[in-house]
Amino acid sequence: MFGLIVVGSIVRTTGSGLSCPDWPLCEGRVIPRFEIHVLTEWFHRVLALCVSLLIFATGLWIATHRELRARLGGLMLLAVGLLFIQILLGALTVWKLLNAGVVSSHLATALLLFSTLLTIGFVAARESAPAAAPPLPAPEPGLRALFTVTTLAIFVQAVLGGVVSTNHASLVCPDWPTCNGEWFPPLAGLVALQMAHRWVAYLLAVLLVCAAVRARGSADPFVARAGLLLVGIMFVQMAVGVINIMLGIQVWLSAIHLANAAALLGVALGATFRLATLHVARVGGAAEATS
Repeated sequence: MFGLIVVGSIVRTTGSGLSCPDWPLCEGRVIPRFEIHVLTEWFHRVLALCVSLLIFATGLWIATHRELRARLGGLMLLAVGLLFIQILLGALTVWKLLNAGVVSSHLATALLLFSTLLTIGFVAARESAPAAAPPLPAPEPGLRALFTVTTLAIFVQAVLGGVVSTNHASLVCPDWPTCNGEWFPPLAGLVALQMAHRWVAYLLAVLLVCAAVRARGSADPFVARAGLLLVGIMFVQMAVGVINIMLGIQVWLSAIHLANAAALLGVALGATFRLATLHVARVGGAAEATS
């Protein structure tokens, strides 16, 4: 799913979205002609088919095992539902001739599906942990809420970046940190969209640094490492974004930019899930002690 999101970025930035003007076939064929843009879009569809088959296989496995169904059935239904929405949006992307709203919704749904699949993996890993595992440390007050807000902000920023790209607003401000030489340009049209993406990035950077500083004192090593990793990815992400603007938007940099955004989302979601697990364990332990 991670790879599918990155390849989707390549399809968009290379202008290959309508190289296959029909759906689900490509130029009326299962295997189209060998042309770079056609093959780029065709590979995106093949990868989407592989992801779909893997999701359905996972869902079938969960459905046929009672214990798994009880723990993961709801999440799996959500994943399958998001997959059907994603398939429909993929078809509409072609039928509506790359409508910006449809393309942006396609990315947003992909990130939601990615997050859902990660959560299924997190739950499965937790449930398969040995019964004799060491007791979980108590979470720091407020840290779970901070990581939750940070995770949501990462999702919003990633979708906003997709909106900027699909509306061809990436180079409406060809300089950085100013926009057309102005620190506070008139907020109208595509300039407002580009500046919103930048300002949310600054806010997100503050959130990530705060989360990392708070996580450093965490008794749980996973959470502490996640905070440092998030800051590291953030610096790479900001550097890639600025360099991409300076170089006039390069396909490979745009792909790295979206890959970093998905990685940020995955790490933040993992830390949030871990903190939620610690919270549940603490509440459960307190309830047992009281009884």
